[in-house]
Amino acid sequence: MKEQQNLTVTTRTDTGKGACRKLRAKNLVPGVYYDGKGANIPVMAEETPLTKLYLSGASSHVFNLLIDVDGKKEKKPALIWSLLRHPVKSKIMHVDFYGVDLEKEIKVHIPVEVEGKAKGVVVGGRLEVFRDTIEVECLPMSIPEKLVLDVTDLDANESIMVSEVEFPEGVKAVFDDNFAVVGVVTRSETEELEEEGEDEAVEEDAEGEASEE
Repeated sequence: MKEQQNLTVTTRTDTGKGACRKLRAKNLVPGVYYDGKGANIPVMAEETPLTKLYLSGASSHVFNLLIDVDGKKEKKPALIWSLLRHPVKSKIMHVDFYGVDLEKEIKVHIPVEVEGKAKGVVVGGRLEVFRDTIEVECLPMSIPEKLVLDVTDLDANESIMVSEVEFPEGVKAVFDDNFAVVGVVTRSETEELEEEGEDEAVEEDAEGEASEE
């Protein structure tokens, strides 16, 4: 489980495009906290700590959102639900926080990491990661930081299916159809013919240039 982090935000009363522009000019990001029960609280956050929190994986790992209301801080376990960036600049334009119930399971996407050198790669195959993340369901405080798959024993034309992945206790994958997460693929006959065609084209070009000389 990833170490829980904190982010302090302050409630805001002014809304609308003009008010949001003023906040961004002060390096503050307008946002909304949704408590999951229908209520929402307009808030604002400092851009630098928000960026650091987001890059650390706050869209899939619970953190403590400290909401400052008239000088009093209320602690809410939350996730970053969505984050909007400027289309050209790296500036964050808006953020939505989602409050979670620590006693109820939630669905999140967890990054996949591969370790080891597959046997199939040694004999000429190519390792392909078909899914960068896997959606899992578990209690908020049981969300794993990442899923590490050992591919050492993976031979050519073999794959690790999501149903074969071992998850920590209390964590289960969410899927309807069993799918390959990572596998070792070999060159198809079509790819080989395409390469042969490219080689022949190069040879013909070289012969043509030689005859012109």
